[in-house]
Amino acid sequence: MKTLVTYSSLTGNTKRVAEAILEVMPEGTAIYSVEEAPSPENYDLIIVGFWADRTNADKKAQKYMEQIKGKKVAIFGTLGAYPDSDHAKETMKNARELVKENEILGDFLCQGKVDPKLVARFENLPADHPHGMTPERKARLQEASKHPNEEDFIKAKKIFTEILKSI
Repeated sequence: MKTLVTYSSLTGNTKRVAEAILEVMPEGTAIYSVEEAPSPENYDLIIVGFWADRTNADKKAQKYMEQIKGKKVAIFGTLGAYPDSDHAKETMKNARELVKENEILGDFLCQGKVDPKLVARFENLPADHPHGMTPERKARLQEASKHPNEEDFIKAKKIFTEILKSI
C-alpha cells in the first residue's frame, strides 16, 4: 500500500506529530509538507495533518484535503484548545467534512503551542473581548506551550498503528 503523510505546520507542532506518525508507518512511506506534497492520486492511504484555525484545518491543509477523493484517509491536528473541548470537537468535525468523499479511517488531535504573534494579540485585547486574555485563557495557553509532548507522540503512534491494523 502506497502511503503518504502530509502536514501543514505553523509553529512546528504538526510537523513533529507527523514525524512521530511516520515512525509507525510502513517502510517507504513518503512525508511532505502540504506545500510540497505530490498529488494524492498516486497514494492508497493519505494521512493529513493540520493546525487548527477558527475551528477548522488551516487554509493550506484545507486546500490539500479538498483534492483527495476516493481514498483511505486519516487526519490529525494540533490546536491551542484542550483536545477534549467543544472547540476541539468542532474543529475535528469540520476537518472531517473536508475529506468526506473518502473512507475516513480515524483521527487524532492534541494540543500544541499557539503562535506567539496570536498570543500577543490576545494580550492586547480588552479583558471583556471574547478573545481577551482571561486567567483561563492564559492557563490554557501555558498548558498548550508544553505540547505536543512525548505522551502526545505515543498516543498518535498508537492510534495510527491501530488504523494500519484496520486496513
